Amino acid sequence: MAARLVERDPSLWLSRSWTTRPPRPGESSRHYTFVDDDRFDAALSAGELLEWAEFLGHRYGTPNPSPPPGRDVLLEIDLQGASQVLARHPDALLILLLAPSAEVQAQRLRGRGDSEEEILKRIEKGRQEERVGRDLTPHVVVNDDLEGAVTQVASILEAHRRGASDRPGA
Repeated sequence: MAARLVERDPSLWLSRSWTTRPPRPGESSRHYTFVDDDRFDAALSAGELLEWAEFLGHRYGTPNPSPPPGRDVLLEIDLQGASQVLARHPDALLILLLAPSAEVQAQRLRGRGDSEEEILKRIEKGRQEERVGRDLTPHVVVNDDLEGAVTQVASILEAHRRGASDRPGA
């Protein structure tokens, strides 16, 4: 989804998250920066992470972004991280992406090689996050069709940009 959105909107810059988990089969360093616990701890101590969260026994985080001039930062993060970003940047745009159903989500997770135990944990975590996410943002997109979801997100982003340019001092 994020890669497709960046293809469509070249003014976006996709930040790559760090994780302490090992790569899944077929997953490359273009998906995540894979780091060990010591490196993650050092980045936390040095204030190098915009946000971070622990999820299913692994940590994920976003280094402080340095996009090229004139580009908007796009983050793919969970709600723990989104709450941290909103605390630091209240004007950030948060869009909650949802799978069309738990069954579809499970099928997608199986397709990327997650174990049945991980799938059950992720489905339950997703239910909890949906409730919290709907309280954090009015922008909810169901990712049942990639192009349709990308179009919806792009429309929300464009409306947000127009609104920002209408504010004094923008």
